[in-house]
Amino acid sequence: MRSAEGELSSVRLLEKLVGFATVSRDSNLELIEYVRALLAARGIEARLYYDAARTKANLYASIGPAQASGVLLSGHTDVVPIDGQRWASEPFQLVERAGRLYGRGTADMKGFIACALRACHLASRRQLRTPLHLALSYDEEVGCLGVRSLIEDMAGWAQRPRLAIVGEPTGLRVAIGHKGKTALRARCAGRAAHSANPARGVNAIHIACDLVAAVREQQAEIAATGPCDAAYEVPHTTLHVGVIRGGTVLNIVPAHCELELEIRNVREDDPSAIVAELRAAATRVVADTGALESAGIELEPLHDYPALETRADAEVVQLVAALTGEPEPIKVGYGSEAGLFSERLGIATVVCGPGSIEQAHRPDEFIEREQLARCDAMMDALLERLS
Repeated sequence: MRSAEGELSSVRLLEKLVGFATVSRDSNLELIEYVRALLAARGIEARLYYDAARTKANLYASIGPAQASGVLLSGHTDVVPIDGQRWASEPFQLVERAGRLYGRGTADMKGFIACALRACHLASRRQLRTPLHLALSYDEEVGCLGVRSLIEDMAGWAQRPRLAIVGEPTGLRVAIGHKGKTALRARCAGRAAHSANPARGVNAIHIACDLVAAVREQQAEIAATGPCDAAYEVPHTTLHVGVIRGGTVLNIVPAHCELELEIRNVREDDPSAIVAELRAAATRVVADTGALESAGIELEPLHDYPALETRADAEVVQLVAALTGEPEPIKVGYGSEAGLFSERLGIATVVCGPGSIEQAHRPDEFIEREQLARCDAMMDALLERLS
């Protein structure tokens, strides 16, 4: 794990991190225990926050003076599945080709975690005047779920980090905003019948399709008249139906159908108001069936996280821009835990990390060596500031 200079190398650390197959549906404890041991060997104590089954955990650690607010480096340890993807090399083994480091999670976001761990190692050998904090979470990829137990605990702390950097891949540009997300499940109910006489039943798939049409109408209205933020590639709030399940066999009018849909809202849009409109649309769809005793739509919230909106002149923006040499802030369409740190804890937060989001979730995911080197340089500059 050590380079010729005796330091922990971010590339070697990334090799180790990629080797842990921390898909969200599986445990991340081997990775967390590895990190805890690595920190402990440098005199850094880490706190763990387990899930109810004790198969996953968040990790939090601090280096430097205990009675001072510092800078938090935050990353998620889980990765998306490789199911159905064709890779040119083993996904959970780091492979280098032409300056690119391939493996699941290299860009999203174990590359940043590797650089953060290297920074913690270096920080343990310095006298910091301002502390450096590290937070690693689980289940970010399934709705920013795992970090919430850590955030709930942090809410009661007398001393919290003042600034936070969430290291999602931005090519080391400073992202000051991302959209919020609300995920929902629509359970559509009808009445089963033989398909030879479908009028005797109420087709739940047809009800679901009518709801999809209502979602598309609502999306068109939002795009035409809703709040817009030109800093985003898609400047308005979006509604999207991503999953549909229904029916059993072709000759039965289906009595059940489920949809999963999401809202990705700009900060100026109120997702609760959009959900209320969806509920009203669902009521209309059911009424239009003329079979109120048999038809129904139940909208169930699955998960949500808030949008991030950090002022361009905020201290954290100026700091990270100086560290990276990237003065122009951006906004990103994907979500992150940054909105939670900002909204729930009042910590001024930006998203900034190595690699490209274009590589995330794809087969043959990679991060360029040059991006890791630039992230290491950012961390080195941060340590100079904290010292």
